[in-house]
Amino acid sequence: MRHLFFTAVLAATLCSSCSEAQTTPNADQSATDSGQQGGKKEKKGKKKKGGDIANLTKVARLDNVPESSGLALADQPGTFYTHGDDGNPAILYKISATTGQILSQIDVPVKSRDWESITRDNSGNVYIGDVGNNNNDRQNLVIHRLNPLNPQIVQEINLKYPDQREFPPQKDERNFDCEATLWHEGQVYLFTKDRAREQTSKVYTVPDQAGSYTAKLLTKLAIPGQVTDAALSPDGRRLVLLARQEMFVFEGSSLAEILRATPRRISLKGAGQTEGAVFTSNQTLYISSEQGDLYQYLFE
Repeated sequence: MRHLFFTAVLAATLCSSCSEAQTTPNADQSATDSGQQGGKKEKKGKKKKGGDIANLTKVARLDNVPESSGLALADQPGTFYTHGDDGNPAILYKISATTGQILSQIDVPVKSRDWESITRDNSGNVYIGDVGNNNNDRQNLVIHRLNPLNPQIVQEINLKYPDQREFPPQKDERNFDCEATLWHEGQVYLFTKDRAREQTSKVYTVPDQAGSYTAKLLTKLAIPGQVTDAALSPDGRRLVLLARQEMFVFEGSSLAEILRATPRRISLKGAGQTEGAVFTSNQTLYISSEQGDLYQYLFE
């Protein structure tokens, strides 16, 4: 089956290499460096009003969402699901992509310990990652699987990491916090936030079905920052790992190839504590911040 082949390819990449990120300058700097071509100035990317981040536009405010920490496509075009961060109620918010207005609230009948991410599969199920682990000492990590149209039925995907044996481990080994999850072809991918050295994001997977699992460690990515969310384009050829005020962009013909690619590092300085990301098309990425801003980023 396609899924088994895909898993085998990914497993071959296990810890074999780390891809080093390449920094991409802001468009203003790029245009200056490249100068003029053919007697005309090179076209610059769009900017957000009042800012200087190329291709980034502020589109709305999420004034009534407490510390947006994740984004996923909702059941209607032009809408997203989002949720609060650590310490906030177990509520999913359905919001407008154009106004940021809350369209509905969904009370999820579970305890919210540290919700950090949300991702959606092709059948409309969402996976809420209660996998925040600031102190690297949690032994109750769980992903909640539910359909927002019937939120009273929640399935639990319990997980542990195969390489964690101490809770917490030594400070220089604390790389078991996770704020980024991604559903793809029957698996939920987890990307860790390196609190020890800010050098490596480990990539794990668990099945998307209820149960208790030891996650599979697929590979390690050289990420000079702390990963806060993950998003895959609809065609599966572009992966974004969001971090605070920056993002890392990987490209390839498959997710297996993407995870072996060298990422581009794009600065989002000034955008706030960026925590949520989701693609609406192959070129259009939406980003939310804990401060309540909703942005649109356009890839060229």
